[in-house]
Amino acid sequence: MIIDTHAHLMFDQFKGEVPAVLKRAGEAGVRKIINVGCSVEASERAVEMISEYDGQAEVSLYATLGLHPYDAMDVSDDLLDGWEELIKEDSERDDGRKIVAIGEIGLDYFKAKVSKEDQKKGFRRQLEFAARMGLPVIVHNREADDDTFGILREFPDVKAVFHCYGSSLEFARKLWESGYYTSFTGVITYPNARDLHEVVRECPDWTVMVETDCPFLAPQSVRGERNEPSYVVDVLKEVAGLKGREFGEIEKLQEVNVKELYGI
Repeated sequence: MIIDTHAHLMFDQFKGEVPAVLKRAGEAGVRKIINVGCSVEASERAVEMISEYDGQAEVSLYATLGLHPYDAMDVSDDLLDGWEELIKEDSERDDGRKIVAIGEIGLDYFKAKVSKEDQKKGFRRQLEFAARMGLPVIVHNREADDDTFGILREFPDVKAVFHCYGSSLEFARKLWESGYYTSFTGVITYPNARDLHEVVRECPDWTVMVETDCPFLAPQSVRGERNEPSYVVDVLKEVAGLKGREFGEIEKLQEVNVKELYGI
């Protein structure tokens, strides 16, 4: 089973095209897509899209609720109370829960549109919420390795995946030693991503995870185009090649790891 663990199908780049995108995903063998919230609106839309599109082209849609670091100022008691209601309602679904994580959340110091202190506050509040809900988190970390890791360690019971991993091999080892997952995008297919290639080669089996982060970061074969879930196959192939393993073996590893982290 091929799984795209991080997509943003609610973004304007997919407006009016979601059925066609899901059809191509299904034809490529993708069977599950986690549609990741990153703002108030995107999180709400991720949940709405489950009832609209789940099961089309034999693809199961899942959702997450979260605020990107640049939206950290929007974290409020009212928002979290509303999310808690959504999660409780979702837990009563006959076909199993579909809201599977809190994310993407974290720290981004690259452009620092929001102050570091406000980002940290929003990150901690969402981690507290994830702990209370018993859900894992999807971590956005850009040029903030030490602070992101330090804050996350304040919540030892919260499972986490560092999505779109782009830091050093040394930091990856630190995350693996702490039990955190690392997920890779089409960036690993780029010829100049040699440092990331080393991270993939050393990545332990239990933490292997791939994603598209679509509509961004299309793999080398379609670089410059809009990314979409069907292209996650390219990422899986690259992981298999870098690790010297069969495609089906890596596909199975990801399936097992997704079940362990997200319960799906």
